[in-house]
This record gives sequence, C-alpha cells and structure tokens, in this order.
Amino acid sequence: MKKSTLGRACLAGGITALALGLVPSAAHADDAPVERKTLPVLVEFTDSSFQHPDKVAEGTPDTYFGDRKDSLASYFSELSRGRYTLVPAVDEQYIGPVELPMSAAGCDNGRINELTREALAEKGLTMGEDYESLSMVFPAQKTGCAWAGLATVPGPYTWINLYGTASGLGVLGHEFGHNMGWGHQTRSMCTDGDLVDCEVNGTSAKSLMGGGGPGAGVSAPELIRAGWLTDGEAVKVTGSGTFTLRSLHGEGSGVRALDIPMGEDRLVVEYRHAAGSFDDRTEGVHAYRVPEGDYGSSTLIDLTEANKTVGNDAPADADAVTALKDTASKVSVAVVSSGDGQAKVRVSLDGEDLSTVVDAPEPSAEPDPAHTGSDTNAGDAPLDGTQPQGGAEEPAADADAGAGIADENLAATGGSSATLPVALGGAALVAAGVTGLFLLRRRRNA
Repeated sequence: MKKSTLGRACLAGGITALALGLVPSAAHADDAPVERKTLPVLVEFTDSSFQHPDKVAEGTPDTYFGDRKDSLASYFSELSRGRYTLVPAVDEQYIGPVELPMSAAGCDNGRINELTREALAEKGLTMGEDYESLSMVFPAQKTGCAWAGLATVPGPYTWINLYGTASGLGVLGHEFGHNMGWGHQTRSMCTDGDLVDCEVNGTSAKSLMGGGGPGAGVSAPELIRAGWLTDGEAVKVTGSGTFTLRSLHGEGSGVRALDIPMGEDRLVVEYRHAAGSFDDRTEGVHAYRVPEGDYGSSTLIDLTEANKTVGNDAPADADAVTALKDTASKVSVAVVSSGDGQAKVRVSLDGEDLSTVVDAPEPSAEPDPAHTGSDTNAGDAPLDGTQPQGGAEEPAADADAGAGIADENLAATGGSSATLPVALGGAALVAAGVTGLFLLRRRRNA
C-alpha cells in the first residue's frame, strides 16, 4: 500500500508544512468531468458530544454540497471549471451523529478513522463502492487536537475538528486540496533575480494552499497537478520565443500556463487577473519552481526585498515578476507586457540576455500529454471518480485502517512558525509553535 501524507490546518493563520511521499498522477482535463462521492460523517465520543447537534446536522449538507458559492462542492466546481465536483454519497448527504467507543482525549485520528469506517460498514457502506471521500467531523472540546483540519495528501480522508456548529471553506477547501495531492505552497526569496540562490521564507499567498484563502483559488502548478488544464492551456515550452497568456482563472480558451524545463526542476509561469470568485487581490505574471516535477510541491518565486503580499496590504502586483533567470540551467524569462486580462512573456532556453525585451514570433510549444506530477508516477491510477483521490491505493479489506493511517507521514499547518523538517524514522516531523522564520537555503552551482 502506498503511503500518503497528512495535512493539517489550525485556526491560527500561519503555515508549517512538509509534504512527503509519492504523488500519484492526476486526471487529464480532456477526460470526462469527475463527480466524487463524498460522505461527511458526524462522530461523537463516549465523553464528548456536539454542543448543538441539531445545528451541526442542519448545516452540514449546505456546507459541503449547497448551491451557495462558498459551499465545498460549488468551490471545487468553479475552481476546476466544471471538471471536478463533490457529490453526496448518500441521499441524506451526511451520516450521524455516530458515537465511537473511544475517548475524545489524545486526538487519535487513526482510531477515529478505523472506528468510523467500522460503523459505516455496519450500515452497509464501504469505501470505494458507496463513497470515495470520507470526511469525519467531530466536536473539538476535549480532543486536544492542535489543528482544525487534517487530511491525507493525496487520499480520501479528512478530519474536521469542529469549533462551533460549522467549518468554513478556508478549512474544508484547504483539507480537500490536500486530498488532491497539493502540499502547502511556500515562497522562495530570490532577491538578486537569479534562481540559483534562493531562500524559502513564508507562504505564497497565491493559493488556498499557501495562506491566500479561498479567494486566491490555486496556482497553475496545482491546476496541472490536478489535471484541470487542457493541452492547449498548459504547454511545455520546447524552444525560445514569446508567448501570450490569458488569466489563469478566467473564462474562455487560450494558454494559461507555461511549463519550462529548468535542470532537474520545472519553472511554471502564469498570469493572474481578477476572474469570477478568484484573484480580486492578485494581478500580474507569477512564477513557480516545481521541484523534480512534483507539481503539488511548487514554491512561488519572489524577487522583491520585502516579501510583499496581500497579507501585509501590498499592491496586487507587488510580487509579480518582470524578469528572472536561472544561470545554472540557462533559462531566462521576461514580461513584454501585462494587464487587462492577458500578458506577453518572452522565454529563452539558451541563456539569452533578456534585459532588453523585444517581441518575437510565437514558438512551437508541445502540450503536456499527461499533466502528471512526475514521470515516476506514470503507472498510478487516474483520478476517474472510482479510486481514492489522486489514485491513492486503499488498504486491503483485512488491513487495520487505523494503524495504517497512524503510521503516515505528516504535513502540518499551524501557528505563525515556518517549517523545520527533522528526519525521524524515515518520515519527517514539523516543529510548530516556533516564533520567527527558519530560512531554508537552496543553492545550485552554476
């Protein structure tokens, strides 16, 4: 059984994360739209129940599947432009409350999962046949959990540690984003304009997965990871030239992302402009490093000195790029023009000096045929609505589901700290509650 990671979201605004493990290949945008059977289950403990069970039960269907724009299903439908949505697995749209024979103390997510699935099996409901995503919602009063949400990355499970009577889209959308195989999106400070020497410092603010909130939508690398860009929308650049980009989340056809080779990594370039429910606080051309083809683990390239984001009231285009280079791979990018819903971007793959940018003929570009995160994942199952999210494998029928999840690697969100990975038994542990920022320097030899 492949192991997926776990992603956590705390009530506090900062992000700490480490995404580990293989990320299976995703669907292709030209495939039929996916409807994923999702089952929210309200669970209680022997020593802890919902304070307002009627309100929780009443609000759950609307929170997950309602017609309003901020329901989970509506959000993912708009984000994918109709290519992916969440549908109720049962007519009632949820199950519960179900009392689990366990104490709330200890925040044992593996045991919660195991007992919830056992309770569902007694009702004749099995994972993979009757439901494909399981979302366990439980009262937070006595659990001691340090997070408001937890999810497999990728995978079919989310845990919602509920404060009050309903969870917001910021938590639900973020955790279901982890199910898609998206990690926490960070920010790489490359203040000299050269990507050879950058420092990871903070979060991107360009994605729901990078502290940007639901209104940020997600970035181009994450859309590629999900398979939500068609062949004509995400193109692999095979030669130097000038490309025209339309807004990432806008309506209509056209190129939305450039996928550029950069040594062992990829460089993805997008244009952001207000469209629908997204990007009202984001404008301009942005670029992301994709480490070794893992599109779910991209990091925003920031060339500014001050780490300016919407979070500190900076202008919408404060961290947009105008020109960048990677001397190690001889890649350079410059923005010819940007605004009013489109941008023109010059790309060089041969070390060309783009300090003076001129228009050039459109080059030939090769569409990405698979939109996968890595060639090593080509054999994984597609996201076709019949397998766990992202193609993650299910445990065998006689496997101990709780124990399997307890052994997973963790990716956490919480507090105002940055990431501090520590090797531990082949996994990694993220330190939380640390004041300040740990700078992770990535150097490459030119």
